[in-house]
Amino acid sequence: MQDRLRRIWTDPDSLNPARISAQVTRDVAALLAQLAKSLEGNGANIKTNQPLAQSQQAQAAPEVVAAYLTRCLFSMFAEDVELLPKGAFLGLLQTHRDDPATLQHMLRILWADMDRGGFSAALAKPVLHFNGKLFKGAGKDGYSLLLTPEQIDLLIAAAKSNWREVEPAIFGTLLERALDPAERHALGAHYTPRAYVERLVLPTVIEPLRADWANAQAAALVLAHEAAALQGKAMEAKLAEARAEVKKFHHQLCTTRVLDPACGSANFLYVTLEHLKRLEGEVVNQLEALGHTQDQLGFEGETVTLQQLRGIELNERAAALAELVLWIGYLQWHIRTRGNAAVAEPVVHNYGNIECRDAVLAWDAQELAYDEAGQLLSRWDGTTFKTHPVTGEQVPDEAAQVPQWRYVGARQAQWPQADFIVGNPPFIGNKRMRDALGDGYVQALRGAWPEIPESADFVMFWWHHAAAQVAAGHTRRMGLITTNSLTMIFNRRVVQAALDQGTHLEMAIADHPWVDSANGAAVRIAMTVLAKGSDEGKLLTVTHEQPGEHGEVMVTLTTQTGLVHADLAVGANVAAAQKLQAMAGLSVNGMMRAGEGFLVTPEQAQGLGLGRTPGLEKLIFDFRNGRDLTDAPRGIKVIDAFGLTAEQLREQFPAVYQWLLERVKPERDQNNRARLREHWWVFAEPRKTLRAALQGMPRYIATVETTKHRVFQFLPISVLPEHKLVAIALDDAFSLGVLSSKFHCTWALATGGFLGVGNDPVYSKSRCFDTFPFPFEDTGLTPALRERIAQLAEQIDAHRKRVLAPEAGNTGLTLTGIYNVLVALREGRALTAKEKTQHAQGLVGVLRELHDELDAAVLAAYGLPATASTDDILAHLVQLNTRRAAEEAQGRVRWLRPAFQYPQNSLQKQELLPQEDQAPEADFDSEKQLSKPEQTKPAQHPWPATLPEQVRAVADVLAASPIPLTLNAIEQRFKGRGPWKKGLPTLLQTLEALGRAQAVATGGEVAWRG
Repeated sequence: MQDRLRRIWTDPDSLNPARISAQVTRDVAALLAQLAKSLEGNGANIKTNQPLAQSQQAQAAPEVVAAYLTRCLFSMFAEDVELLPKGAFLGLLQTHRDDPATLQHMLRILWADMDRGGFSAALAKPVLHFNGKLFKGAGKDGYSLLLTPEQIDLLIAAAKSNWREVEPAIFGTLLERALDPAERHALGAHYTPRAYVERLVLPTVIEPLRADWANAQAAALVLAHEAAALQGKAMEAKLAEARAEVKKFHHQLCTTRVLDPACGSANFLYVTLEHLKRLEGEVVNQLEALGHTQDQLGFEGETVTLQQLRGIELNERAAALAELVLWIGYLQWHIRTRGNAAVAEPVVHNYGNIECRDAVLAWDAQELAYDEAGQLLSRWDGTTFKTHPVTGEQVPDEAAQVPQWRYVGARQAQWPQADFIVGNPPFIGNKRMRDALGDGYVQALRGAWPEIPESADFVMFWWHHAAAQVAAGHTRRMGLITTNSLTMIFNRRVVQAALDQGTHLEMAIADHPWVDSANGAAVRIAMTVLAKGSDEGKLLTVTHEQPGEHGEVMVTLTTQTGLVHADLAVGANVAAAQKLQAMAGLSVNGMMRAGEGFLVTPEQAQGLGLGRTPGLEKLIFDFRNGRDLTDAPRGIKVIDAFGLTAEQLREQFPAVYQWLLERVKPERDQNNRARLREHWWVFAEPRKTLRAALQGMPRYIATVETTKHRVFQFLPISVLPEHKLVAIALDDAFSLGVLSSKFHCTWALATGGFLGVGNDPVYSKSRCFDTFPFPFEDTGLTPALRERIAQLAEQIDAHRKRVLAPEAGNTGLTLTGIYNVLVALREGRALTAKEKTQHAQGLVGVLRELHDELDAAVLAAYGLPATASTDDILAHLVQLNTRRAAEEAQGRVRWLRPAFQYPQNSLQKQELLPQEDQAPEADFDSEKQLSKPEQTKPAQHPWPATLPEQVRAVADVLAASPIPLTLNAIEQRFKGRGPWKKGLPTLLQTLEALGRAQAVATGGEVAWRG
């Protein structure tokens, strides 16, 4: 007692039940992992165990060990909660510790008796009828393993743990790692905290049910209040009505189905179960308050059970553990609230609610794939390497092949009906899917789900399927975990498609720390909860993160309410911004090599003949990636043989040909893409569009695709960009200034996404650049402002290059370091000693002043004051994007490089057409040359029959148009017979008089706006 009192004051967390449960769970999992490792052999099927020498260890296949230890641990739990006689299992272990063969037979007898119930010879006592799947198969080999005394000691240590305190919410994850040899290394790693799981389960499942309960409870209390004014049978009848309202909700609660379509070891389902049981407890308490006695609380056999929780899991071991975790959690709750005497037989049921299968793809048969010549198709296993005999480097071992599979009758997998869908599907990026899943599977998957873009990540198949259930009205809400790349355009398309089907995001967190359940790695994720309708939702934003003891991160969240867009933002709908023709063909990611052998050092380049062999300077260039720009440059060069055939390369530059033959071809030979295998001497993506756009230019603008600070800079044309650089084919300083300003960087941050553990912003050229409207005269740009912006941009670019140049002697100074200091200065926080040095070396005070002046100039060019907020900037840009798109639909495109983008004409020669029509969203391919823009006719609606309908129709057209419409433009919105056009002017005058329309002058004509 004294120790407990002392800890209350000195270490209160040590008394936290959740912390105690977590520690017990970790300790138990560690013991089981140690035992599993000692039992496993080479994966062969276990045969009937024969007695071994005391020092000899029994070995078994991992799946056999997992099943055996699962029976052991449930037995440990059962004895601790006294579903088995107290101490019975531990007693068997201790009694027969020195006679393992006897223990093997006694456990076989015990588990067989637990399966059917009745008297157990192993305990000389009766046992409950446990049933289920866990204890079946007593006659099979490996049902009970022969252990060594040392292994039995580990079981004894585990059995001595307090299994009442095991936390099911994390136990499944830890046990899965303990029993899986491939994941056992991650046992000591972090696990997903319960609070993270609840952050998704509550808004997805519990909050809507609690809202229903609040209504039912209120109705019951109103009836109870009415009953209080009555007497006798009338009062009883009214109270019965009140209880009926509660029972009606209880029936709803007990028939609610929750599905986790990637349930793993069931931590989401268990947390859901616990909250459902808590809510059921409130219902029971309310019924008691309304006069329902405990004896009457049978609810005609209804109660919240595991049968309501459905799961789909591909991994057989995880699926079995999911059932185990749910039963342990359910029995813990039942015994904690009602005692073990209330446990009915059979103790567990084989509900079949956890399905072991693929959740997104179904097929009739899986066959080996052969080519047209009958040869077995295979691919490199992706993990086995060999040493190249010439270079000494590790290259793919072409002998290490795995077969390709063909999926016969592949189709979309079906899910069981569920009121709510919640879970954490697997994280596999679209570029890794073929390596992780195989060509045949990915091909079948894409064929079964043609509506999902090929650029979407694997998790989006779950997201799309769940969203479709919500949109169809089959499911009330769905809540899923994805990586934080959900906000990237390749995944955002799937979200937008769901929103277009009459759904809305009820809750979203765009970026949140997470722990990968398989290996314990820290990742960044997004949470989304989707519901039917077009209501507003809540956007939660992590504002502070504090690391915890076991890797969990305590987060502080802020909440915004509003319409949550597909990019998981509220406010200005930047996700709906359209691509502009004016920006087309200018921004392209750099070269994608697909081969490290293309890279050479300056010394290696000289050895290949650079400086001696004529023409080789056209093949070997300086090469820059993101780290070269933000950190210390590598000084690396690259071989670019684009434009040459293999024969030409071998004939003209044989040394270069041999270099690539020995260093690139072995890797390319194992590539899945035929074009890359056949054209092994050139880059995988040589960027023809970029080469054409840069032709004749002395320099271009570049920015790192994923980086902490959004910085744009000039690179000379002699430098080739790597694919993680976004190259922008503009060489004027004005464009650099606009892109470097707060105005554009705010837009880029809102329209792009975030990637990686560092949660760095991503510059998605199709969303950040192609949708961005540059300032022109219509926004407030003057010749003087244009010149000022260009001067400041040149100064900023020159300043950075000067302080970072090697001759400056600023050792250790980097572009990232400079901007870290700049951010610190703007935040007003004290600089560290290192930052003070960087501040002095990089003259960051000067850089800050230049940026501030640039920001003010660009804001003025857009007609905004220097005090404009982020929301002001985004709202202004969304409106300007809409206006520009409408202009372009009428043929007026404000080209940035008219001579390149639209050589047939230029802005100065274009006819300034009336800006009447709103442009449809276009999807211009930046890899294609631009063609002359096509005129798009507005959609026509039937002219209404009655005058009130006509007034409303015209008012709606004016309200929907972003620009004023002339009389002719309004007429083009409708079709119909008769002299309806004659009455249109009078109708417009009527709308003016009512204040629902306003006449404005445009180009000598009158136009109206809503």
